[in-house]
Amino acid sequence: MDKFSEHLGLAVSFRPANPLSESVPAVPDIDTRTFVLERGSVHGEGAYALPCDIVVDQDTPVTLRDGTVLWADVFRPATDDQVPVVLVYTCYSKRGGWWNTNFHATKFGVPAGDLSGLQAFEAPDPGAWCPKGYAIAYVDAAGTSRSGGDEVFMGEASGRNVHDVVEWLAEQAWCSGKVGLAGNSQLAMVQWAAAALRPPHLAAIAPWEGVSDLYREVSVRGGIPDPKFHTEDISAWIYGTNDTEDVIGANIERFPLMNSYWADKRADLARISVPAYVVASWTSPVHTHGTLQAFREIGSEQKWLRVHNDQEWIDAADPANVADLQRFFDRYLKDEDNGWEQTPRVRLSVLDPGGADVVGRAEQEWPLARQEWRTLFLDASTGGLTVTPVEESVAEYDGSDLTASATFSFLADQDLEVTGYLNLHLWVEADSDDLDLFAAVYKIDAEGRRKHHITLRADGARAYVQSLEADGKLPATLAYTGPVGRLRVSHRALDPQRSTPSEPFLTHATEERVQPGECVPVELALWPTAMVVHAGERLVVEVAGHPVGPLAAPNLPGGWLEIPTRNAGVHRIRTGGRYDSHLLLPVVP
Repeated sequence: MDKFSEHLGLAVSFRPANPLSESVPAVPDIDTRTFVLERGSVHGEGAYALPCDIVVDQDTPVTLRDGTVLWADVFRPATDDQVPVVLVYTCYSKRGGWWNTNFHATKFGVPAGDLSGLQAFEAPDPGAWCPKGYAIAYVDAAGTSRSGGDEVFMGEASGRNVHDVVEWLAEQAWCSGKVGLAGNSQLAMVQWAAAALRPPHLAAIAPWEGVSDLYREVSVRGGIPDPKFHTEDISAWIYGTNDTEDVIGANIERFPLMNSYWADKRADLARISVPAYVVASWTSPVHTHGTLQAFREIGSEQKWLRVHNDQEWIDAADPANVADLQRFFDRYLKDEDNGWEQTPRVRLSVLDPGGADVVGRAEQEWPLARQEWRTLFLDASTGGLTVTPVEESVAEYDGSDLTASATFSFLADQDLEVTGYLNLHLWVEADSDDLDLFAAVYKIDAEGRRKHHITLRADGARAYVQSLEADGKLPATLAYTGPVGRLRVSHRALDPQRSTPSEPFLTHATEERVQPGECVPVELALWPTAMVVHAGERLVVEVAGHPVGPLAAPNLPGGWLEIPTRNAGVHRIRTGGRYDSHLLLPVVP
């Protein structure tokens, strides 16, 4: 069904939400009451005992400016003092339901003893925060669980909802008037839009891995529509009572090119002025680029970036990371003079797939000012990557063959750190009027084995990931080999004001088909990374008409081999001579 948006000036497609009756286990009925969870009580198998009494205001109604009623669970310390509150705005149900049951952090190797059992999916744990003098508010997003209204995904409408909840919380008698935002993934993504609207009582944000440009990073990355993860693995398991925005279903078909609909999904990041604690990883197939880009663009003078080396749910639950975030909020939600400002503005992990990572390396900025650019030219005649230009030659593969690709490699004669944004400049042609390109950069050892970084910590969890090896590859999200990128060649037009040699910015405003046999230059950006290639290892560039990075296990993001493409017939990559196909590589001395 269509609903006209005055804000966007166009009709947007919605569909009925998945009915609550289909949720297994069920989303709990509304049961508005206030009660106390006593110190020493235990609320999950293997969970720690609560270190203090916690007051729970369960199923509290929150009315938005348009009259929509949302439902909140507020956990707060049993004290007469006014306390700051950390808000989590979630589409996954504040308690109970499918996500909290099936994606409990302990299933990914988080020790049960690190959690209280009160935590919601991808959200901070009240058991860790209430003893530190904070309230935690979980609010079911509009149109999800039993909250009223329609579900809207990112954009200003979501930001307005969060704005109103922030201001409602600040008015509560138990609240100090200072509100922070926290949460992972979708719980982080909504923070960009909300903070850009500048709610008066919003004091700080903590987005833990969150997309910031839905079109370019997820739904139509590189110009290639990719709805499967959102439609089958996310929205298929979110339940509500009204309608939900068909954001990566009908709206991709309705709006295949960049327009006001997709522009609205990208917050005005420069308007964000509150202190920000931003967390990213190199290994996320969804959030890496958007989180790092948001860190760069937000207008906050007080902003910090930490790039970890774990799967995001494990990193978020780590007690040391929780304590680190608490120091940040202590500074900006409690005004404590605790020396937080001395924390390095950037802390990076440098991955060594197959080896030992460097974690938390202090830096002053992102990207690194000391990076040096190295150009490696593709040589189709040898399958090599060379530091000097080569003679003209061509590599070919069948663009519609899911097993075919072209590879090029470089033998490292000394240890090499690659940290930053990579770009492939290619001269390509096809037998058809368009072609979809997928690329990956990874390393192999002297025997040709691909090297993996596993994102899980626990021995049993790591062994499970190893058991999933297929054709020398471990599953994406649970493992990482290096950055990937994709491009529909008809979407190759660049914004000259925003593009650099290492970071091309596609406009996606028009399509420009090619003539069969016409050779055109394209910029195929790969997401940023930080990884080490050791002497004797090979750095490999692989290009194909299908995803070439490792694919993910079911219900996790990270590749869809059979993604629909426009490929037909042979793809050609021309190298050497007048065809300066190359990989631009950021090397850190």
